[in-house]
Amino acid sequence: MGIRYERGEVFLPQIIRSAETGKNSFDILKETLKHDDSADMSKGKIILATVKGDIHDIGKNVVKMLLENYNYEVLDLGRDVQPEAVVEAALKHEVKLIGLSALMTTTVSYMEETIAALKKENSEFVVVVGGAVLNADYAMAIGADHYGRDAKDSVSIA
Repeated sequence: MGIRYERGEVFLPQIIRSAETGKNSFDILKETLKHDDSADMSKGKIILATVKGDIHDIGKNVVKMLLENYNYEVLDLGRDVQPEAVVEAALKHEVKLIGLSALMTTTVSYMEETIAALKKENSEFVVVVGGAVLNADYAMAIGADHYGRDAKDSVSIA
């Protein structure tokens, strides 16, 4: 669907419906696989958040679904998340990998602010960023450790 969206063959309503269908499918698969002990072994905790000022979380939710499918424990802080809340959650849950999302150009400054707050608190935090308004160069310019081009790329980084 992502490729079809980039080509202009489908639009946001179809992406939303596709994401919801994917979530429902993953829920069914998780229930089906519950009897397998190996499926319950967590590969670790990851925090995901859509940054302050941004209410768009479709991309974050797709990343979350894929990470959970690969047995990561995802602590989803939601959308419009203050930088302090991200830092607090990372410290409280002893999480090293934090994924931040932004869709609007006006909220990327809050992404940079969140990254700076995380690095100031603990230089060991690893931050992955993604969103339609970012590219790899810009991600590095705002202090991110990695740029997740899409959900699959974010899972590979994790």
